[in-house]
Amino acid sequence: MKGICPNCEKETELDFVNIIDEVIVRGEAIPVNVEYFRCKECGSEFRDPRSKIDPLDTAYKEFRQRHGMLQPEKIKELREKYGLTQLEMTNLLGWGGATLSRYENGALQDEAHETILRLIQDPHNLLELIEQKSGVLDERKKERTIASIKEISKGREKSFSTIYETLYGSYEADKLSGYKPLDVAKLFNSMIFFCKDVEIPKTKLNKLMFYADFKHFKDYALSITGVQYAHLPFGPAPDRYQLFVAALHDEEKSVSITEYLFPNGNTGEYLLAIKEPLLNMFSTTELKILAIIKEYFTEFNATKISELSHQEKGYVDTRDGELISYDYAQYLSI
Repeated sequence: MKGICPNCEKETELDFVNIIDEVIVRGEAIPVNVEYFRCKECGSEFRDPRSKIDPLDTAYKEFRQRHGMLQPEKIKELREKYGLTQLEMTNLLGWGGATLSRYENGALQDEAHETILRLIQDPHNLLELIEQKSGVLDERKKERTIASIKEISKGREKSFSTIYETLYGSYEADKLSGYKPLDVAKLFNSMIFFCKDVEIPKTKLNKLMFYADFKHFKDYALSITGVQYAHLPFGPAPDRYQLFVAALHDEEKSVSITEYLFPNGNTGEYLLAIKEPLLNMFSTTELKILAIIKEYFTEFNATKISELSHQEKGYVDTRDGELISYDYAQYLSI
């Protein structure tokens, strides 16, 4: 068939291709039906703009199904059940302006937001949230919403504050935290520092954080942030890192997150700082290590830094999901 090739910028002979391909969603291969055209002249491939099949949307739906996550229509149904607009629900949850709209229109929610959405399925939790954030809804809407919630409320009581306890966690300052309590301010500002002026993959950010904390511990016997690190499929990462990223994006509004679909079917989230990091909270040695790590890995992409992290003894000696002791910092390759 004939058609316009965007690469050749002219009418050429095209092959219509319909195959089963794989889209990688958070490290998991999802088979999907893919339709595209291939130019016989230059060999370039491009999507059929008339196709109703969205491979990424299909993959996300399957991923949610596999992991028991709320589908977009259920998220919308949940909001409408309480009679709230997208803006009202977004403000109650403290999310970024377009976050809820994106989820209702097919974007894949992260772990932290999925937890919150699950919790507010219980009307008692939403009621507590409305009472805590009394200024979000006007009095008339607040009264009407509370009355509606009380009518449909049947679930067991569960404090919405547990979301925030889960968000940051609490643990001893021991070898799993670099003998330092969790310092959320330093954690967030370290992340902002690494994302400043350059859009970086979330996978790479996790590795930069790991190397910064472990390098500082190696040289000065203390971590920078007090974060615990876990052995994950793509290398070491802050334990429950999705919660920290979500908080940095939605509550702190310090980074933007863009999701890309690559030609090989993989997807990836890239972070870019939209605020300046507050560097005066760091010690001289902490700033030194942050700068060293950022410079050292400037030319590393996500794959290269992940491959290096997989060779670290702390990663080799641990299993999936296991926390990595800072005792392994002495063996760090840098």
